[in-house]
Amino acid sequence: MSASGPSRPARRRPHVCVVGAGFAGAVMAERAASLGLRVLVVEQREHIGGNAYDFRNEHGVLVHRYGPHIFHTNAPRVSGYLSRFTDWRAYEHRVLAEVEGQYVPMPINRTTINRLYGLRLGSDVEVQRYLDAVSEPCPLPRNSRDAVIAKVGEDMYAKLFRDYTRKQWALDPSQLDASVCARLPVRTGSDDRYFTDDFQQMPRDGYTAMFERLLEHPRIEVQTGVAHSDLGERAHVPLLVWTGPIDSYFDQRLGALPYRSLRFEFETRQLADGGLLQPVAQINYPGAEYEYTRTTEFRHLTGESAEHTTIAYEYPTADGEPYYPVPRRENRELYERYRALAVAERGVVFVGRLARYQYLNMDQVVAQALLAARRRFGAPAVASGSRRSRAVANA
Repeated sequence: MSASGPSRPARRRPHVCVVGAGFAGAVMAERAASLGLRVLVVEQREHIGGNAYDFRNEHGVLVHRYGPHIFHTNAPRVSGYLSRFTDWRAYEHRVLAEVEGQYVPMPINRTTINRLYGLRLGSDVEVQRYLDAVSEPCPLPRNSRDAVIAKVGEDMYAKLFRDYTRKQWALDPSQLDASVCARLPVRTGSDDRYFTDDFQQMPRDGYTAMFERLLEHPRIEVQTGVAHSDLGERAHVPLLVWTGPIDSYFDQRLGALPYRSLRFEFETRQLADGGLLQPVAQINYPGAEYEYTRTTEFRHLTGESAEHTTIAYEYPTADGEPYYPVPRRENRELYERYRALAVAERGVVFVGRLARYQYLNMDQVVAQALLAARRRFGAPAVASGSRRSRAVANA
């Protein structure tokens, strides 16, 4: 696998050019190569892996450069496919929120309510009765504020969601689609796992190692630090797979789609006993008194032992790499106009969260890419490791 720039001596013309080496691009590249097509992958950053990129810092701690990435899925075809490129380490993510000087589990569960209000609710029935008493029914929530208050009432909304959302999006929850908070679970039991998927594991050697194996194919050439616009004649291929922002592909001719970004500050400490600083990997800070939204201690995720531990402080920002599509109706309408342009583009496949202007979990991106590959290349829906070839014309 090559990480050289555009001065590399020319190879045979690729059948497929994939723009972006994150999950969407890597899966599309691997599927195309496995079917006999020559693939060129170009990535503007100096590394593969997209936002899932991880690396060892100067103290030997495996760190997620762009914030915590926790793999979980209920799709056997996704976990089965990725298992061809990594072994796994069992891990169940837990999150605490700092509220009024104490930690409470997130998502909201029985323990959260009991701690916040000094209660002793002991059963699912008692918790549901409490929620019914404090919530404000709203059959058709108009926005995220409505969606939260309909589940947990005004006080928990203020303590756990209102200011966190304002920091995350630079908008009040009343200005965001109900879908942003409508999917947040509220549990009447004491399950404190952040996710409840059947498959919850982390790549044993890290995400970057998994991406290296995904792209380690004799028919795949990878160039990092290279934009699609740098390719010159090599950009002319039968098929282009675009995983970047859809508005960037069209030079923002209809206007810029808004995104929120993140800034990270990393702090490494040496601990005498090689222990950990936080009780769990992630602590949320929903209060307005904190500029950051959460902290992550990475050794919880990796299970590694070391004399040092590294924590990331996460600051939402309007500038920087695009992370999250801003979920408002007018933004979705603008995307739909871009999507109409994309449908008319021959020889181009748009896949991934930026190209589809969607907030997607990693497993959803993989599933989307596998489906796109099957439709375009005839690749099997569930990758079995078999090798087939198709005529280049079918690309």
